[in-house]
Amino acid sequence: MTTQNSKILKILFIGDIVHRIGRKAVAKVLPDLKKKLKIDLVIANGEHVSTGYGMTEKGYHEIMDAGVDFMTSGNHIWRKHDFVPLLDSKDIKVIRPANYPEGVPGRGYEILEVGREKVAIINFQGLLFINPDLDSPFRKADEILEELKDVKIKIVDFHADVTSEKVAFGLYLDGRVSAVLGTHTHVPTADNQILEGGTAYISDIGMVGPKNSVLGVKKEIILKKFLTGLPGRHESIEKGDCIFNSVLLAIGLDGKALEIKRVDKEVMVD
Repeated sequence: MTTQNSKILKILFIGDIVHRIGRKAVAKVLPDLKKKLKIDLVIANGEHVSTGYGMTEKGYHEIMDAGVDFMTSGNHIWRKHDFVPLLDSKDIKVIRPANYPEGVPGRGYEILEVGREKVAIINFQGLLFINPDLDSPFRKADEILEELKDVKIKIVDFHADVTSEKVAFGLYLDGRVSAVLGTHTHVPTADNQILEGGTAYISDIGMVGPKNSVLGVKKEIILKKFLTGLPGRHESIEKGDCIFNSVLLAIGLDGKALEIKRVDKEVMVD
């Protein structure tokens, strides 16, 4: 339901959740955070929740049980083949990027009922350095926003690598959506702002994952790769210091963003 005695919807968006340590950190941090900040809706990017790549049913339910209401994803959502067919089910509260071609499992957006308000959550994937063969997220956004013209509150996860593409996408959608929130790089940025047209923007929310790592992967593996040029199997740290990156949005019922601020925590995971 919307925030008590207010015409503002408070939405927490959590960055890419990485592996078991990320799931445990969400379960440890989120319940108290929801109470303290009086959050109406919690969204998270979940493409890394299981073994660092993709999603399993077990990982999905663990995140939902921790208090997340809905999940977006990205290019790694296809890694766990058993989960991919579940993306077609409306009972599975996960979307994949909307600019994959027609016929790909899953859906690119969902409309939720939050109290008496409708909230559209839309997922797009960038092309640069990820997958240049996908449909243009810019043109696909035009198409989807026409379908959603009667929904005022629209939250976009832009899962992309290059900041210039992210900034351009935010400016392109400014005034047409409530928020454009970058995911994928796992590195939190400090450019959270309200754009001229009333759209909340940030280049990357960050991640929920091990602090002493390279984007959630054991540092030894990545350092060896840089030193030798040889590939290695990515593995995440199981326990220890974990960072929790998120942003809190305050959205008016007219769909305009009033505030976007970082909510970052550190927690020990056993």
